[in-house]
Amino acid sequence: MKSLHVIGSKTMGGAERWFLRFPAAMARYGEPVEAVVRRGSELARPGVINLPLHAVPMRTVWDPWSRAALSKLIRKSGAPIVQTYMGRATRLTRLEPGRGVVHLSRLGGYYKVGPFRHAHAWVGNTKGLCDWMVQQGLPADRIFHIYNFAESVAEADPTQLMDMRHRLDIRPEDWVIVTAGRMIEVKGHRHLIDALARLPHEVAGRRPRLIILGDGELRERLEQQAQELGVAGRIHWAGWQYDPSPWFHLADMVAFPSNDAETLGNVILEAWAYGKPLVCTAFRGAREIARHGEDAWVVPCGDAAALAHGIEAVLRDPEIREAMVEAGLRRVERDFGEAPIIGQYRTLYQDLVDRLRP
Repeated sequence: MKSLHVIGSKTMGGAERWFLRFPAAMARYGEPVEAVVRRGSELARPGVINLPLHAVPMRTVWDPWSRAALSKLIRKSGAPIVQTYMGRATRLTRLEPGRGVVHLSRLGGYYKVGPFRHAHAWVGNTKGLCDWMVQQGLPADRIFHIYNFAESVAEADPTQLMDMRHRLDIRPEDWVIVTAGRMIEVKGHRHLIDALARLPHEVAGRRPRLIILGDGELRERLEQQAQELGVAGRIHWAGWQYDPSPWFHLADMVAFPSNDAETLGNVILEAWAYGKPLVCTAFRGAREIARHGEDAWVVPCGDAAALAHGIEAVLRDPEIREAMVEAGLRRVERDFGEAPIIGQYRTLYQDLVDRLRP
């Protein structure tokens, strides 16, 4: 079934990475897909999205020209399903009565639901988010929970990884800790930098080194924090990575220090998929999917001392690391595989068309 996917983001982040992955996966499973992105955004750059692609200004949430352009694209596409992502795209998507199109809005967080109420149905990537939508007054029979799927893992290139270590001045025996996420407050980077400063210079005879994948408004402040704490030389700021695969292959551990407001946290799924031990905080999404001592070491949000203790404890114990990796790989296979998640979306689309198509 054909679907049109609309997002209005300007820069990259977790939701945008999901937008790169999900429509492309639908297309791989034989579903006709078109994408609509914000003109001038990072998603609009040539070669980023390899699908039929349209760019609309989406300057503001009230942009009447973009609303009209989206309406025209929807009519032209002939898609019975229009799926929008987050607030801007959802607000600008206003379906004309009698067109036979279902508007499915995907919320990426605990937003005010007012701007989303005009959609026909809503999908959330955690049970907690769906429960919250019901509590906010959206009709429960049109709210659907589908988890994100874990990213497909490309095979590691040993030569590339060796070159990366040389370029980053990382010794073969160093511990490489990788974190990923837009540099905004909810991601909790400052707590991880604080935790790095609390670690000994060597853990089990190896130096801990932190690689941060991502960019954002807090980068300058975080770099200043690292300088003040004396750990700037232990951190590599990798910037945004369209393909983070080599960085996860390089990692000995993945750390994810988000604050409580984090909805799901795709980095958890990435750590499991790449077979890396995970230390994360007990934010909303982690409380729902991560199991402390089994597939992750989970510490309280905002507690740098506990985060440092967890990192050190996992690095010192190879049995814990091995058990976490095995459990994480099982979780991906059982709960977060691409094929079953795509299957759930295909079933949902058909159900929505059968029940709600105007």
